[in-house]
Amino acid sequence: MEAYIVATACTKFDRKPDQSFKDLTEEVYLDLLKNAEHENGNLIGQAWFGNCGMGTFGQRNIRGQVCFTPLVNKKLFPERVGIINVEGGCATGSMAFHGAWKDVVSGTEDVALAIGVEKIFQPDRPDMIQEIYDGGIDQFDKDEWINFYKDVGQKLGKPFKLEKKKGTIFMDTYGLQALWHMKKFGTTQKQIAIAASKNHFHGSLNEKAQYQFEVSVTDVLQDREISYPLTRSMCAPIGDGAAAAIICSKKGLKLFTKEVQKKAIKIKSSVLSGGKYRTLDEPGLSRVAAQKAYKQADINQNDIDILEIHDATSFCEIYQLEMLGFCDEGKGGRFVEEGSTSLGGKLPVNLSGGLVSKGHPVGATGLSMVHELSVQLKGEAKKRQSEKHKYALAENGGGVIGFEEAACSVIILESPF
Repeated sequence: MEAYIVATACTKFDRKPDQSFKDLTEEVYLDLLKNAEHENGNLIGQAWFGNCGMGTFGQRNIRGQVCFTPLVNKKLFPERVGIINVEGGCATGSMAFHGAWKDVVSGTEDVALAIGVEKIFQPDRPDMIQEIYDGGIDQFDKDEWINFYKDVGQKLGKPFKLEKKKGTIFMDTYGLQALWHMKKFGTTQKQIAIAASKNHFHGSLNEKAQYQFEVSVTDVLQDREISYPLTRSMCAPIGDGAAAAIICSKKGLKLFTKEVQKKAIKIKSSVLSGGKYRTLDEPGLSRVAAQKAYKQADINQNDIDILEIHDATSFCEIYQLEMLGFCDEGKGGRFVEEGSTSLGGKLPVNLSGGLVSKGHPVGATGLSMVHELSVQLKGEAKKRQSEKHKYALAENGGGVIGFEEAACSVIILESPF
């Protein structure tokens, strides 16, 4: 069965210590209803609620049910609708999307909701922030990944040490990956900086972005080092936010206004893949997900016009361009340096600003990518609008197993026009 996105919404990403999980849920949900031109959610037959950090705040179970209780009480969300809670590290929002999509394509529901809500920033409790991120890597057999990174670090001449510092362990893993790529293919730190600077420029055009300012390549390179070759400007910031989407079948689409129907975006594919401890030369899990997604959508990478890539660090953009098939392995740095991924380039990437500029409230990130691509595919992105926007792809990874993410999502969307 066919599935469509009838509406998306995304809060501004930022540090929001004065907003609760319930506040963020209500904000993005009401905006979603407005975009769907609907007064309440009585058409929704199933909801998927994505979140990573609420357990650290004391709400370890029934997270979605708790956050939607005020909306049920206000008659803005239907009573008795099932809410499935989802967690998949930084891929959580995409997993919620995948669940809602499966509800529709399976014929179980005509209208389903996917929502991701996250609060990470705690000004007085850095231990809570660390606890949330610790959930993205194996806490039962730490020696397995510690020894893995020590071995890689020894081979690269960059000793791996597990110690408290500014930044998370994930920045160290990305630093090792970037350094290996540099040594094997000749990728340069400047090319990573070009990707970062480009996305900060894109973010300066996005009113939803956490960082709305430009950063020159020189300033990126001169910024504080997080984990060589990565500097602070190359790494996603800590922040809060929410994003959501309503997905429906062809039958469900007729329940919305003519204007909403006209702008409905077709979901060509939604694929998840799982990570493992791979060798340094072995392709990543995003390649597996992408190949399945292209086959499911009955297109290939040459048909894609715009991308949202999971750039938790700017090196990720270079690497994922290779894994997704947009350039040969080892050529991602040059691809970015040539301007191909900039606004106006032949394959614009992260027009939202990406994670390094738009922000990265982990449970909401995947759905924020879907929101950005939806805005682009409708031609409503204003100053950052891509000229070509028939097909769009979102790649979103979550958690870490060795040298890659624990989970990866690839979603392909088609413009209504």
